[in-house]
Order: sequence, then structure tokens, then C-alpha cells
Amino acid sequence: MDSAGIEKTQGKTDGDSTRDGAQRKTAVLFPGIGYQFDRPLLHFAWEQAAQYGYEVIPVGYSGFPSKIRGNRERMAQSLRMAEEQTEEILHGVDWQSYGRIVFVSKSIGTIAATHYAAGHRIAADQILFTPFPETFAVPMSGRTLAFHAATDPWMDHESVVRAAKEAGVPMISYPEGNHSLETGDALRDIRTLEEIFTRTAEILREEP
Repeated sequence: MDSAGIEKTQGKTDGDSTRDGAQRKTAVLFPGIGYQFDRPLLHFAWEQAAQYGYEVIPVGYSGFPSKIRGNRERMAQSLRMAEEQTEEILHGVDWQSYGRIVFVSKSIGTIAATHYAAGHRIAADQILFTPFPETFAVPMSGRTLAFHAATDPWMDHESVVRAAKEAGVPMISYPEGNHSLETGDALRDIRTLEEIFTRTAEILREEP
């Protein structure tokens, strides 16, 4: 499933409430630069959100420069593009019509997600996959949970841990794993996915 050209998908909704009388819910998915909606973390986040009755809104980015990792100028350019495209794609969404909002984001998308929520004063819960330190630079009003690998080559893990702690955001850290939270050991990665989506289900189901 490509990120480009994907339109908002409707869950089990009718007007301002679901058919069983519950409030409307939406899960907004923010991808990474090369990590799109067909990759495990976002694919299963989409599936899980739909399972719990959320309308899923995918924010599809495009046009990023190449060779971004380690290049501050291209990274800054990519972030500006992500934030601009986020504004364009989500323009016109009636946030007030939703009784529950969850932002699920990956990599550079975590910065776009938290900054968008803060800038528009949206009380969204946040599920953050492989966030950057800058992700935590804004106040977050909802319940937030982050996942990160200590050996992620895109950033300094300790900086991310420190930023999350200062922001009061709980983070699950894995001692090994790349920027996709994968180790190359298929069974181990499957167990990691099971743990991740057991925890995300608690947020989507609003469990304490």
C-alpha cells in the first residue's frame, strides 16, 4: 500500500457517532521518510485501529530528498516538507467531531505529529515509533508511549531517552534493532511486534 494518493478511510461511523451510539474516533498515521503504510509497524497500526472502530486518516508524504541520514540540511528540509504536507493533507478535518483522537507516527513523522497536535491544540494520544529528540520539544496533552531501539543508526539513543524522560513520556527501549525496530531475527522481530501491539492496544482501547 503506497502512501501517495490514499484517501481517508471510514470506520463504522454515521454522523457524529458510531452506529452503536459511541463517539467517533480517528487514528491519524504519520509515516517516515522511507517507511510507508505497507511496513509492519504502520500496517498493523492501521489494522489495529480499524479493528477498534477508528476512522483511519493516512498522511502520505512525497518528494523527500535522497541521502538524508547524517545530513543536517537535508534532514531539516525533509522535516519542513513533512510539516507542510501534514498541514495540507489534514486541512479541513473537523477535529471537534471526534470524541477520541490518536496519532500514530514513525520516525520523522513523530516530529510532524507532535508539533501538529501542539500547534492546533489537539488533545491527541500519541504512539511514537522511533522518535527523534525533537519529537518531545513540544507539550503533549494526551497519553503518549514511545518505542525505540538502542542501536538505531539514525540518532543517538541516549539523547532520545533523555528527551522522553524530560517530557514525561514513557518509552520502551529495545537493546538491539535498527530504525525499523528489526534485528534480522524473524522470530525475535515477531515477538517484538506482538509486545508493541499489545501495548498500543491498551491505548486504543483506553485501558489504564
